[in-house]
Amino acid sequence: MATLEDFQKLDMRVGEIIRAEGFPKARKPAYKLWVDFGEEIGIKQSSAQITDCYRLEELVGKQVLGVVNFPAMKVADFSSEVLIMGTYSEQGVVLIQPEQRVNKGDRLG
Repeated sequence: MATLEDFQKLDMRVGEIIRAEGFPKARKPAYKLWVDFGEEIGIKQSSAQITDCYRLEELVGKQVLGVVNFPAMKVADFSSEVLIMGTYSEQGVVLIQPEQRVNKGDRLG
């Protein structure tokens, strides 16, 4: 069972998607995302398997929640630096987003 201390080790922040591209080299359908987490963290890239629920043209400008302190993972020829959070739902992966517009870099606590 996870403890409160385990949860507190995760650095989860709000970022804004500033660029999104298709990712045909990924083994499973995915997009390449560039997410701005504000001045402290900066822009990070992520591979996200969200193609069932989102079109590329609707992603830019969306605020998302990401874990920014995991080590980077290599996905095909792309370095995924953050884990963008979503739910594994019946229709596919649904992004976790703040209910209201907030500052880039705000922490989940």
